[in-house]
Amino acid sequence: MIEFNFETDFELNNVAELQKWISEIIISEGYEVGEVLYVFCDDEYLYKLNVEFLNHDTLTDIISFDYKVGKQVNGEIYISIERVAENANDFKTNFEDELHRVMIHGILHFCGYTDKSDSEENAMREKEDESLDRLSIH
Repeated sequence: MIEFNFETDFELNNVAELQKWISEIIISEGYEVGEVLYVFCDDEYLYKLNVEFLNHDTLTDIISFDYKVGKQVNGEIYISIERVAENANDFKTNFEDELHRVMIHGILHFCGYTDKSDSEENAMREKEDESLDRLSIH
């Protein structure tokens, strides 16, 4: 089950389509869908999580907590809407495309992709692009 919660003044469009897309990506990676919770928040909310749980004193666009059980994807994904908007501006893309990229980025981490090295980051970007191409509202 893919669920969305909102800790800021923000609403998602096309919720059912996004749930279907995320589920399809998980399955295409050889995993099964468990319980995935997205929490959309502001910078302050995510900053506090970053400091408390990761000991990082920085702003970020996404934090994910992986609770995978075997091949079943379970986890929480926190996304700062403010960071996504700023990144969309910086990367000269529209807000929804950047939001979808960040949303699937967390799922790809749950499916075993990392982005610590340049080669891993490149592989992650390719997988994000492939995933975005599969989104019919993209």
